Amino acid sequence: MPYRAPVAEFTFLLRHVVGFDRVSAQPAYAEATDETVAALLSEAGRICDEVLAPLNRQGDLHPARLENGVVRTSPGYAAGYRAMADAGMTAIAADPAYGGLGLPQTVAACINDMAGGACLALEMNPLMTQGQIEALSHHGSDAIKALYLPKLISGAWCGTMNLTEPQAGSDVGALATKAVARGDGTYAVTGQKIYISWGDTDFAANVVHLVLARLPDAPGGSKGISLFLVPKLIPDETGAPGVANSLKVVSLEHKLGLHGSPTCVMQYDGATGWLIGEENRGLAAMFTMMNNARLGVALHGVSIAEAATQAAAAYAAGRKQGQPLVGGTGMIVDHADVRRMLMEMRAETFAARALAFDLAVSIDLGHAGDAVQAARAAVLTPIAKSYGTEMGIKVANMGIQVHGGMGFIEDTGVAQFARDVRVAAIYEGTNGIQAMDLVGRKMADGGAAIHALIDAMESEAMGDPMGAPVAAMAGQLRVATDAMVGMELNDRFGGAVPYLMGFARVLGAIYHLRAAQSGAARRMALARFYIDRLLPEAAGLFAQAGHGAKGLYDLSAEDLCA
Repeated sequence: MPYRAPVAEFTFLLRHVVGFDRVSAQPAYAEATDETVAALLSEAGRICDEVLAPLNRQGDLHPARLENGVVRTSPGYAAGYRAMADAGMTAIAADPAYGGLGLPQTVAACINDMAGGACLALEMNPLMTQGQIEALSHHGSDAIKALYLPKLISGAWCGTMNLTEPQAGSDVGALATKAVARGDGTYAVTGQKIYISWGDTDFAANVVHLVLARLPDAPGGSKGISLFLVPKLIPDETGAPGVANSLKVVSLEHKLGLHGSPTCVMQYDGATGWLIGEENRGLAAMFTMMNNARLGVALHGVSIAEAATQAAAAYAAGRKQGQPLVGGTGMIVDHADVRRMLMEMRAETFAARALAFDLAVSIDLGHAGDAVQAARAAVLTPIAKSYGTEMGIKVANMGIQVHGGMGFIEDTGVAQFARDVRVAAIYEGTNGIQAMDLVGRKMADGGAAIHALIDAMESEAMGDPMGAPVAAMAGQLRVATDAMVGMELNDRFGGAVPYLMGFARVLGAIYHLRAAQSGAARRMALARFYIDRLLPEAAGLFAQAGHGAKGLYDLSAEDLCA
């Protein structure tokens, strides 16, 4: 089942939908010319198609394993990782002063998208490193940056983030890991962390962990958390990996999917670490990495949606079953319900990808100094993460349905898409937490940033020949937003998920309108499908959101959990 990186789709989105020209016009991104970006995407696409895609099934069938305390990765992963590192796929957006290419996050997003579609379990490794590079760039000392960034950017070393603990889950403030100053500028870090993606590997010279821990005199809760850099091997005076640090992989999690990605339980026993950022301000530093990862995880959903759609379309075009009433191929692609599923898969994948790239453009413009775009990125982040991952799950499931009984057979490989993408709605903050962030922190300005986004969507839709239903639904989004702003916080939380998903539906319609303006028949057809069949769902979602928490507590906890 071959995968092909959708490079032409990326180019279309950059030029016609998300306004990448605004980014490349910035002095900071002068190197991001059309020619440079095209060459990078083309070469990355070749690596994804020829090197990474053949590894996807290998990782599923031959998972990473722990042998005598050493993580052994899936067959071919070492060569696949080296191909990515040699091509600079970790270095795209990193600072040129430390060996990076200094290109926009939007370009990195395109490359992460195609790498995830080719082999998501392996792509997660450089994604974690990219996030750590950004966190250290913003919060690391000059000495830390000089030592660690060149190694991470080159791909010689890999990075992780360690947040979750067995007793804490999403409540990071409940963590128990401790850090004690040694008086020499280092700290002794002790505790256990779980769900650490790529916590160890046998193909990198060193693994660098960013670990949340609490100093002895720190206040309780999230306000008392600090961030520490804890390497697997402590660099010697030359910067080369030296003696082993006091940490180990206790076990690997047995997961539903992403079998090629070792998810580790990490134990730190007085491990040597260095403070990153200020004492008790670790969450601020870690959120730099997490927000980077949330865009990456949104693209995980898109990546799998793309791969599942490619597989389903190929199967539908070659499978003869029954006698379609319309069409001349004789294959199931001409059955009306199969057409419906394939259209929906393509429409959802396009909308989710456009939203993620739109977010990336706003991030880049924010980094270039545009405060309005930075505020826009803050609003779009939870929506992109939630919608992208929910659509990845939906499209992967629909891809199984297109295959019929063969979709339930592991030999076709399409079940792997559903298993691999399922966790994306959970990690980097569950989608429920993302929705609560949207109606909580992101409405702390009284909804001003959200209203600015709605104003722009309404204006754009009203100026489009196909846009009347979109403008009307944007109006409903405005009403729903005002209702949310006026609710008590728990009522907002009760309606947060449907509100977010309705918001995403309107955004998706805007992206489809822009695509239709290209005049391409297939873009117009897909836009009509989305606006006629999927956009109306937003009205029901806004109606759900309007109920807030009403009815959610009508059953006692005992009755609900009986």
